[in-house]
Amino acid sequence: MAFRASLGRAAVTAAARRPAGLAVARFYSQTSAAAAAAAAAAAVPNPDPTEDSPSGKLVRAHAPFMVATYSRPPPVFVKGEGSYLYDLDNRKYLDFTAGIAVNSLGHCDAETTRVLAEQAGTLVHASNLYYNPWTGTLSKLLVDKTKESGGMWDAAASFICNSGSEANEAGIKFARKAAKVADPSGAKHEIVSFKNAFHGRTMGSLSATPNPKYQAPFAPMVPGFRVGELNNVEALPELVTEATCSVIVEPIQGEGGVRVATDEFLLALARRCREVGAVLHYDEIQCGLSRTGGFWAHSRLPREAHPDILTTAKALGNGFPIGAVIVNAKVAGKIKVGDHGTTFGGNPLACRVAVSVVERLADAGLQSAVKAKEQTFRQGFERLRQRFPELVSEVRGKGLILGLQLTEDPAKIVTAARERGLLVITAGENTLRFVPSLVMSEDEIREGLAILEAAVEATRA
Repeated sequence: MAFRASLGRAAVTAAARRPAGLAVARFYSQTSAAAAAAAAAAAVPNPDPTEDSPSGKLVRAHAPFMVATYSRPPPVFVKGEGSYLYDLDNRKYLDFTAGIAVNSLGHCDAETTRVLAEQAGTLVHASNLYYNPWTGTLSKLLVDKTKESGGMWDAAASFICNSGSEANEAGIKFARKAAKVADPSGAKHEIVSFKNAFHGRTMGSLSATPNPKYQAPFAPMVPGFRVGELNNVEALPELVTEATCSVIVEPIQGEGGVRVATDEFLLALARRCREVGAVLHYDEIQCGLSRTGGFWAHSRLPREAHPDILTTAKALGNGFPIGAVIVNAKVAGKIKVGDHGTTFGGNPLACRVAVSVVERLADAGLQSAVKAKEQTFRQGFERLRQRFPELVSEVRGKGLILGLQLTEDPAKIVTAARERGLLVITAGENTLRFVPSLVMSEDEIREGLAILEAAVEATRA
């Protein structure tokens, strides 16, 4: 008490020494700032949590113990249901991100939860030293559904792992091994990827991700990688050579700004790979599993453009970590016991969940609905373009992987949308990325587009 009294007296003495006009000015300045902040918060239904909110307190308690690899906004999410997320402060958000194209069947899907719980009480893990019923079931299902969908006509076998990066890492290793068998000298070892690609953060997949932001902190990269320009058909003869063992390409670059590889380019790329005996690797980790309205983004292409290696993850477990590599017999026949492995990959819990998810995502009715929902999004984007022609320059993508190219940094729009109850993310340079649940309703899409329009309008003031 004596300390507080002394502190109080000191404050009074210090205040008495200040010019009265300065003290009054500061008081009104602080009051006005507080009032402005309060008014701004009242103007939006979901203002970001403050530092003294439950979310803010939890973040302060946890952040010091977490390696700072992400810059996150203030909300702390504690519940998901369908197309919505709820935070610790009981705010509700419509989710146009689906966990970055992961929760294709929505948050906490009832059937996925049931399957997960049932298998968790039966068998979770026994290792790849032994067989279990679900690794083989999923492997066969992926091959069968791929062929039935019109994709990868000669798909033969699957390797199950834990994530997209691991799937691409395995694909890179499989391609290198296949080339070593074909040419034991090791001369055929180069791997080609493309500008704006994103294939993962392990050292191999990162070496195929030609973005200085990701690569520079960990340089030097794995040797033997070359970079080309997506959709540049004329450059292929010099880019893909006799030294090329593999070309890895996303039919739609998600992280790179939702950039679509043209059919002409993919056809020419496949032909060039066949000419030089290189393996063609499609990374459909973000754009596959019905996100484009077909089971795979490449399913519409003729057989001659189909890949030798196909990688998937994200939506495969609807939030439960799992990835897979699908290969044809040409590749599978060159991989021998001991060439590759994984401790957790193919565990019965993840595989049983994925079997349920794949069976549902392969439904033709769901795929048709995805195409209809794309048009609803495009209508909303056109309205935005007409209202804000100086801001919206292009719409890219297919199905429910769409990009809205802007002429400025979308950060303010992302924040304004979040504070109005909508979650949306960015990609590439000045691109808003839309990868919602595939089962999101038309009404929910329209609700989100209305919020987005209000957010854009708020940032124009």
